[in-house]
Amino acid sequence: MKRIAVIDKERCNPVGCGGYLCIKKCPLNRMGLEAIVVGPDGKAQINEEVATDACQVCVNICPFNAIHMVKLPDQLTKRPMHRYSRDGFILYSLPTPIFGKVLGIVGVNGIGKSTAIKILAGVLKPNLGNPDAKEAAVDDLIKMFKGTEAQIFFEKVKKNQITLSYKPQEIEAIQRKARGTVKELLKKIDKEGKLGRIAEQLEITPILENDIQKISGGEMQRVAIAATVLKQASLYIFDEPSSYLDIKQRFKVAQFIKSLADENTAILVIEHDLIALDYMADLITIMYGKEKVYGIASQPKPAKAGINAYLEGHLREDNVRFREYKIGFSVSSKDKKRRKDQLTSWQPMEKKLGKFHLATTEGSVHRQEIIGIVGPNGIGKTTFVKLLAGIEKPDKGAPLQHISISYKPQAIAVPEEKTVMEFLEEAIKKHTNDVINPLNIKDLYNQKLSTLSGGELQRVVIAHALGQNADLVLLDEPSAYLDIEQRLIVAKVIRHLADTTGKSILVVDHDLVFLDFLSDCLIVFEGTPARDGKEIGPLPMEDGMNALLREVGITLRREEASGRPRTNKPGSVMDREQKDSGRLYYS
Repeated sequence: MKRIAVIDKERCNPVGCGGYLCIKKCPLNRMGLEAIVVGPDGKAQINEEVATDACQVCVNICPFNAIHMVKLPDQLTKRPMHRYSRDGFILYSLPTPIFGKVLGIVGVNGIGKSTAIKILAGVLKPNLGNPDAKEAAVDDLIKMFKGTEAQIFFEKVKKNQITLSYKPQEIEAIQRKARGTVKELLKKIDKEGKLGRIAEQLEITPILENDIQKISGGEMQRVAIAATVLKQASLYIFDEPSSYLDIKQRFKVAQFIKSLADENTAILVIEHDLIALDYMADLITIMYGKEKVYGIASQPKPAKAGINAYLEGHLREDNVRFREYKIGFSVSSKDKKRRKDQLTSWQPMEKKLGKFHLATTEGSVHRQEIIGIVGPNGIGKTTFVKLLAGIEKPDKGAPLQHISISYKPQAIAVPEEKTVMEFLEEAIKKHTNDVINPLNIKDLYNQKLSTLSGGELQRVVIAHALGQNADLVLLDEPSAYLDIEQRLIVAKVIRHLADTTGKSILVVDHDLVFLDFLSDCLIVFEGTPARDGKEIGPLPMEDGMNALLREVGITLRREEASGRPRTNKPGSVMDREQKDSGRLYYS
């Protein structure tokens, strides 16, 4: 069985460990061999030719959990596609674009999804596993993928028959560099006069004259998607297109992306919102392996079968189990009933912020209850939560009285120079088993908050909010930056904590699978974004989802095998039947 050695350079901290602790303690180094040395970047470097299983000593002794010695599956006989350094992450294969289809890519963070699409987009040149060698030529890739769909793709690349357009994950970087109005930016790209039509489809016409530096994250996401499709291409690649978008916008964007595929056009999409992904994808490729160590792309499957295989954690045709447990969902909303023991209530409140006016009705939350909060962007959800938290003061009405509150804001601000262990001191004391361990935070203890990735920081601030001594926990968009598995783990942690400690939890989010998984009931916001908003509820899950889905214009049913919510095809028999019956949520 082949073994690989990888050092996570972001975590390797020679100063923090007292000066290359792994080099000092390595048994092979003590025998005079150079299994671990100081690399050219000043970080530790493993020599795979020398290292053996004895190097597990170094794996265990690293205080930053930066060293990995991993045995690869017996079935893995492929030559690597790319390796970042001699002891860096290895990607073993690529998703294959298929013309006329939308191919969705699923997998945990750090498994190589973005690396794979950067190679396909030509942004990253592969080295076929040898970082010291020159970049691979297209002929090398054609030979490597002989007899597969990928061979056909790279032959077209060689003949210049493939034109690419790529929307990266990091839209913030685009916004920081861009100057001028939205229209000025997009006009530079619009060579075929499509801007008016695309802007209308993506609902960005009202912001075309706005300064690109001053638009919201959701607006910037749609501008980035518009910029991508204004370029005439035969392969469009979208990395997390639903980030920052509300539920209605997610489905409009998903429908828009799906409409791009034709016999001359292929689409690749990385997406963590399962419902949006299922809605737009024809096929699914599963990326699996070990986070930050190695990644493999499976063969494409029909969307339903691919998502179910991902949830099951098993690729039957390859006899590969990439996760030890299945992910399942509760079967019926009827199991979710409001609790009886009321914790607190709020009176009608009003708040005016510039031109926006929020008016809330009275409501209550019960002990152990989890309330999901849904609605469009700019409708007052965050303002409402801030009023409950006492961060904003209402113009009319009064905030909650006589309860302790813990609040995780949408925009995360933390003391960056603190370590994770220092920041989570209270949570570690009281909730190591039910919060820290399931959220996989121990590996981050010695890292400074400023060094964490978006997903790592999100898990840490969620743990901090849940770990406080509070009656009510308010979480604003906790699923942001998290992959599918992390979202469902967070949902389980929230559910378990509410059940075992009596805490009540309010969650603002746009991921319907996430909210469906954890919520007992819903508060639904309606109105006109950026002008006026009002809340309805808390409502029973079915009533709340019906109100939301009526506005979005879709229906949801339960998938038979996993119990996950799925969208019905618009205009299908089931879609019409559910709309006629008024039950848009479950069949």
